Amino acid sequence: MSKNDPRITLTEVARHAGVSRATVSLVMRDSPLVAAETRARVQASAEAVGYLYNRGAATMRGQRTRTIGLLVTEIDNPFFSELVAGAEAALDAAGYIAFLATTADSLDRQQRTLQRLREHRVDGLILCAAGDTTAEHITTLASQGMPCVQAMRQVRGSTGDFAGADNRFALEQLTEHLIRLGHRRMIFAGAAVMNSSLIQRLEGLRAALRRHGLPAPAVLRTPATRLGGAEAAEAVWRMAEKPDVVVCCNDVVALGAIPALQRLGARVGEDIAVTGVGDVPEAANGNPPLTTVATDPRRIGQEAVRLLLRRIAHPSASAEQVILPARLVIRASCGAMAHLPAGAA
Repeated sequence: MSKNDPRITLTEVARHAGVSRATVSLVMRDSPLVAAETRARVQASAEAVGYLYNRGAATMRGQRTRTIGLLVTEIDNPFFSELVAGAEAALDAAGYIAFLATTADSLDRQQRTLQRLREHRVDGLILCAAGDTTAEHITTLASQGMPCVQAMRQVRGSTGDFAGADNRFALEQLTEHLIRLGHRRMIFAGAAVMNSSLIQRLEGLRAALRRHGLPAPAVLRTPATRLGGAEAAEAVWRMAEKPDVVVCCNDVVALGAIPALQRLGARVGEDIAVTGVGDVPEAANGNPPLTTVATDPRRIGQEAVRLLLRRIAHPSASAEQVILPARLVIRASCGAMAHLPAGAA
């Protein structure tokens, strides 16, 4: 029998751990009646023999639970909030509910969550993979018979269903626009964890600059958060030769960078440009409003659900890749307003 084979029972775990079957059952149900040392020994034995606790054992084996695991890196980022909203609406319409979890971009936390979701016998997964996820992790899910759709982030070298945005082309569009405005020196901010989406965005920025014979962008390894945006702003403002544009890896970074630059005395959109990616709802209401690239996270969530339900219904179907086009959204933060004819708005 292979590891995590459902035929492995509590009896095998008990024999390996040298305890009674009843004790193993108490450990699996998280009972406080078991001593910590015994609990640790039983858990180690369960891992060693490959036992997978089935929290849905009361239901008939093979019956669907109408539940889906939905894993994103963070929920306080409005981009992922929108993606989750789109996915949950589509799941509700199909009679499913989501077990929502966040990974904080931690592979260990992601793997623990995946294990728990398997224990709860979810029918499938929508996964926005943590930064260190490898193709082997995705292959393992498939070998366990777990339908999985990757959303927004596609692990390099992996195969299977995917729904996301055309990140590379999005940044090429944005960079071409910035070059037309006369910007030449650019910095890419928010690159502390280079997941697949950010790698593609940086590739798009570099490709457009290369076409025009312009220098490659400097890369600031700051977190992809508002605080990371503020850190990037402070780093930029200390530079002897400041860039024309801070190209932020997402809108959240840009929305942190703009007020920080303003506190330092910069006129954003005049002295320096700032751009984002995502077009979250707050982007249009900033001061100044944020130039960005709309990547439609709600639609990504909806498409991920469609792909997953298709995979559940037809396990042997060919993999499908849905790459949604991105749309350039021009607002004042890039300096575009300064190039309008007199009287235009």
